[in-house]
Amino acid sequence: MNQNKILLESDTNELEIVEFRIDEMDSHNNPVPCHYGVNVAKVREIIRLPQISRVVNAKPGVEGMIKLRDKVITIINLATVLGKNTGDMVADRVVVLEFNNLMVGVLVHSVSRIYRISWKNVEPPAQSVHSDQVTGLVKMDDRIILVLDFEKIVGELCSESALKPLADSAILSSVAEGWDRSHKTVLVADDSLFIRNTLCNTLRSAGFTVAEAQNGAEAWDIIQDRITRCAQDGSDFRSHISMMITDVEMPQMDGLHLTSRVRKEETLKGFPVVIFSSLASEDNKRKWTGLGVDHILTKPDLPNLVRVADELTR
Repeated sequence: MNQNKILLESDTNELEIVEFRIDEMDSHNNPVPCHYGVNVAKVREIIRLPQISRVVNAKPGVEGMIKLRDKVITIINLATVLGKNTGDMVADRVVVLEFNNLMVGVLVHSVSRIYRISWKNVEPPAQSVHSDQVTGLVKMDDRIILVLDFEKIVGELCSESALKPLADSAILSSVAEGWDRSHKTVLVADDSLFIRNTLCNTLRSAGFTVAEAQNGAEAWDIIQDRITRCAQDGSDFRSHISMMITDVEMPQMDGLHLTSRVRKEETLKGFPVVIFSSLASEDNKRKWTGLGVDHILTKPDLPNLVRVADELTR
C-alpha cells in the first residue's frame, strides 16, 4: 500500500478506512457477519497468513509470530481479543499495521474494501459491547462498521508499544521544580479514554489545570465558548486556555481540521498547538508543521510532555 496516498491533509476532515470482517457464531451456531475498520494510514499491507511460529506463554490474543521479509512481527488474533466464538471458521488474512514505530499483524476473516468518509460521519461509540476497544462507528446503508482502537489493543498485548503513565517522581525529574502551573490551562482533545486520561493525569500531576474534549468538535466548542467570554469581559484568551494538545484521529472533527480552524481564527494568533499521535512519521511531521503546529509528540515522548508544555506556556 502506497503510504504517499494516505489521506492526512488539512481542511478535508476526511479519512480512509479499510473495512474487514471478524465473524462469530450465534447461539444457534449460525455465522454472524461483523464489520470493523481501521484508518488506512495505519495499514502497511494485507497478506495471506504464512507459516506461523507459536510463542511460549504468550498472552491470550497473541497467535504467534511470522517472518515478513526482513522483519519478525507479532500476530494478534482479534477474535480472541474481542471475545468472539468463531466455531471452526478460519481467519487466514493478515492486516499488517504500522504505527508508533511498531509493526504488528492482526488476523481477520476477510477484507472488503477502502472507504473514504468524513469524520463527521464517524460517531463516538455508544456504551455497547467492546466499547472500550472501539473509538468510533460508521453507519453504512446496511451495516455498522466499528473503528477499533488498535493503539489500546496492541498496547495491552505488546508491552513495548504500551503508553505507560509516568510516576510523579518521573514527571517532576523532567521539568523545572517550583513552578506554579495552576493558572495555566491545557486543553486536551483525544477520543481514546485511556490515552486522554494518561495525558491529563500527567499534566495535572505537574500542576497544570486541564480541560478535556473527546473529539475535535467538542474541543472547538470549548474554544469558541472561551472566545465569546473573552469578547464579553475583555480578557486574553490564553488566560482561559494556555495551549492545546490534540490527537489526529477523532470522530466528528479530526485534529488536523481542528488545528486549521485554530490557525484561521484571528483571536488565537500565537496560541500553542501540540499534536500527540501514533501517526507521526517524518512525512506527516512535515505536513503538520506546515499546518502551523508548534510541536509534535508521539507515545515514546510522554516523558517530555510537561517540558514541552512549560516551554509553550511561558
